[in-house]
Amino acid sequence: MDMTWVTNRIAVGGGIWTDEKMIEVVRAGVTHVIDMQIEFDDTQLAEPYGVKVLWNPTDDDFQLKPPELFRRGVDFALEALDDAESRVFIHCAAGVHRAPMMTLAVLRALGFSRDDAIEMIQSRRNVVDFADVYVESVEDYIRRYHPGEASRIAPSEGGNGAGRAE
Repeated sequence: MDMTWVTNRIAVGGGIWTDEKMIEVVRAGVTHVIDMQIEFDDTQLAEPYGVKVLWNPTDDDFQLKPPELFRRGVDFALEALDDAESRVFIHCAAGVHRAPMMTLAVLRALGFSRDDAIEMIQSRRNVVDFADVYVESVEDYIRRYHPGEASRIAPSEGGNGAGRAE
């Protein structure tokens, strides 16, 4: 299964597509999936295993994304992460653009600086390509819904929400 753990509780990767791969996801302890691909909805694959899915389809079209796209995903992830036993898998088709973009939004909402979050994702998953327009879309969302985090561009020196993410 194409899944890279960014923290102990948040993974990013490519499409699940089949029951066999969903079983691998479940065996990895994933309890929640944010499915960013427009190509396939994982809901029916996940249902028999009790995995909760947010199908949040978006085009990988290198256009600005609306804040509401991130709000849905971040709200779902943060609610999941409130349970210490949950693990979240954020994916798209290839795990290169859309899923890393949403993972960045989740980490930013958890209090990680933009630079720390990008480094954290890219250092663990080297195929990630953060398009400038996608990073700007995430930052627009952060400015609107998490204004206290908007100024956190450079690496942080204090708390970073890691307790919820780890």
